Amino acid sequence: MENVPNIYENGGQMMAGRSTTAEMVVSRQAQEVQAAMVIAKKFPRNEVESFNRIMRACQRKTLAEQAMYEYPRGGTKVTGPSIRLAEAMAQNWGNLDFGIIELEQKQGESQVMAYAWDLETNTRQTKIFSVPHIRSTKKGNVALTDPRDIYEMVANQGARRVRACILGVIPGDVIDSAIEQCAKTLSGASTEPLIDRVRKMAKVFEDEFGVTLKMIEKYFGCSHESFTENTFIRLKNVYKSLRDGMAKREDYFEMALPADDKEVSDPFKDKGKAADTDGAESK
Repeated sequence: MENVPNIYENGGQMMAGRSTTAEMVVSRQAQEVQAAMVIAKKFPRNEVESFNRIMRACQRKTLAEQAMYEYPRGGTKVTGPSIRLAEAMAQNWGNLDFGIIELEQKQGESQVMAYAWDLETNTRQTKIFSVPHIRSTKKGNVALTDPRDIYEMVANQGARRVRACILGVIPGDVIDSAIEQCAKTLSGASTEPLIDRVRKMAKVFEDEFGVTLKMIEKYFGCSHESFTENTFIRLKNVYKSLRDGMAKREDYFEMALPADDKEVSDPFKDKGKAADTDGAESK
């Protein structure tokens, strides 16, 4: 009897090879996590020193200027700690593992996981989400095919979730203190009077975006003489959003129609009435 060749032999070897490789990757990651947790338990953080490191980091002007984000939504303004501040707090708090992992990429979208893990207390925040490979433009949605464009889209979407995960792991009072310290750093960074800084910034808005001082005052709901340091910081955040293309000026300000766009009255309206009157009188 002749031997019949096994047609699944090569496929079985390929599956076995893939299974072995996957097991090796999983085993290595598990060992890395276990080692990190052992080191975190052996060298626990000193919360006082960690807190002081965060406060010192927030005293840097460059970090303080990027510490908060702000954007309009539904007639209100949404503000909070930025990813830069969250990363600085995580780095100085210590014993934290955070980042994003692309789990799968198929059918024009990526499955991504963002996480933040306190290795010392075993507290973990995880968010799994989908990122469609689509960029929205004024002319409609554009499908992304360039790997670099897809990577940047995933990184941009993932940064927001990582920020939320980090803020969910670090104690809330530490976050509030960091925000307060950043505000103090910005308020003491300049010896120039606040009113002069506001006027200069208003001039920049008018020159670069066509936004007048009255539009700015209406946006904040008060006269520019009443602006505080926090208001000025928010104004700078709006400028950064417009400069970086994260928002449009119409998202923040009510743009007045130019004189040419106003409704033009009918130049023959009164003449028509006069003609009718003359006609009636002639009769």
